Amino acid sequence: MYQIRTDLALETQEKMQEDNVELKGVRFMEERIDKNLTISTVVIETENGAKTMGKPKGTYITIEAGNMDEEDEDYHREISVQLAKIIRKLARIRREETSVLVVGLGNRDVTPDALGPRVVDNLFITRHILNEYGKYAFGQERVNRISSIVPGVMAQTGMESLEIIRGIIKETKPELIVVVDALAARSTKRLNRTIQVTDTGINPGSGVGNHRHGLNARSLGVPVISIGIPTVVDAATIVNDTMFSLVTAMTQSPAFSTLGNSLEELNDAEKYELIRELLSPSLNAMFVTPKDIDESVKRLSFTISEGLNIAFMGAKAQVQ
Repeated sequence: MYQIRTDLALETQEKMQEDNVELKGVRFMEERIDKNLTISTVVIETENGAKTMGKPKGTYITIEAGNMDEEDEDYHREISVQLAKIIRKLARIRREETSVLVVGLGNRDVTPDALGPRVVDNLFITRHILNEYGKYAFGQERVNRISSIVPGVMAQTGMESLEIIRGIIKETKPELIVVVDALAARSTKRLNRTIQVTDTGINPGSGVGNHRHGLNARSLGVPVISIGIPTVVDAATIVNDTMFSLVTAMTQSPAFSTLGNSLEELNDAEKYELIRELLSPSLNAMFVTPKDIDESVKRLSFTISEGLNIAFMGAKAQVQ
């Protein structure tokens, strides 16, 4: 079975349902907060389920917000509050003195990949203040110890993100790692409108075919929560969707019905492979991002950092 290129467990689950694949060991739940905000949960419980889905065992929670690409402070604040609830749930924080390291993955100089670094820019960092002045500097008895790092990409540093983070863990001994990264989606409708939070960690660059060592509890020895927003989509996927619409239109046209019916007989995998073969090598490796990606990344980085600030820096009444 061919694999659609997506980092979103929700899209993989939807594709399996469309293909009538039996998903044993996988649970799916959906909660509609309001007409423009839906939270979906995919829980992969068994190794067989993980193999079928092509993703590690764990919980994948997706916030779908149809208006998330628009400038609406109240709406984005509501998303941040929902994100904070999810983070606290997956992190299983039981006390307010947890040491948390936030890692902003990505390349600051490439806008669609700059989400992680920009989220870190907006975080409320406390570790250095607590080390210098103690917890009473914030007027509270218990304060989470927040630190952060933007490890860059291998082309800039010559090091794997895993190597850098392991060194920081050895020195600072955090109890929880939160990794933020840009993702790739299957559907253009989900670009800049979806947040995925998971307790399985992340494989940097996997969505665009750049496989790096995974950042997870096994490789780091510390629980890892990953947060991502899809900012790019595979060009072949866009052509595939266009081809599907074209074939549907051709089957309904008397002049092209014969050709349309012939193409319709191909299964999804055959259509996708045909497209990849027809695309030039340069287009085959191309990923597409919206034209307003600069403003979108700037706005969404504030949304995620606000969710992290609420989750770890009090505001408990808003997230309970």
